[in-house]
Amino acid sequence: MPLEPHVFAHVPRLADKIVDPDKSRFRMSLATFEELDRKAREAGYPPGWRRSHEDREATRTEALAGRLHADLWLFGYGSLIWDPAIRAREIRTATVSGFHRSFCLMARIGRGSPEKPALIAALDHGGECHGLAFRIDRDDVDAETEILWMREMISNAYVPVFTPVDTPQGSVEALAFVINHDCGRYAPDLGPEETARIIATGDGILGANREYLFNLVEQLEVLGVEDEELRDLHRRVRAIESR
Repeated sequence: MPLEPHVFAHVPRLADKIVDPDKSRFRMSLATFEELDRKAREAGYPPGWRRSHEDREATRTEALAGRLHADLWLFGYGSLIWDPAIRAREIRTATVSGFHRSFCLMARIGRGSPEKPALIAALDHGGECHGLAFRIDRDDVDAETEILWMREMISNAYVPVFTPVDTPQGSVEALAFVINHDCGRYAPDLGPEETARIIATGDGILGANREYLFNLVEQLEVLGVEDEELRDLHRRVRAIESR
């Protein structure tokens, strides 16, 4: 079922801009991985392309120790802001300090492939980032974070951290997924032209890399977020498309 109307009390402009969790391809289950593994094999990925279920769950247990019986806040800065795939009970606009949004994660699966790699947004250290905060009800935290972990912690690209987040309704401590500098796919210094070229050409089993960028830009515009670097990247990608 779609998110209930009261969830959007603080962000009414998003009422028809958030994907229904039940229709999201990111509302994953163990069965989902059977299909992902099949597609990965067909695309030529090695058997260890993802974390094992046991390893992934171990990282969730460690990160959420002592937090499964209280409401949990989640900070979204990338695809979570239009397709969170979780059942939130409240959504707020939010700002996190000490991290910034950066297209610094190289992806060769999902939005990319070995032949057409992609760049995905991640939280990197320094600056600030505007996004959304989602509140997960305490009764839902275990089930919803299991789904969330299948999406965000499928590999070692991210590190789950809890960080203060400012919202118009007050500060909260929220879970955020920060880039792992040691993951082997961290690409922070490509420059705007190369970043735009990769995004314009990246393509994989989840679709085109540029669609990810365009969805992000559109959602931030709905929220009234000014991000000049992102707009510049958007212009560069559009220019490449028009050649």
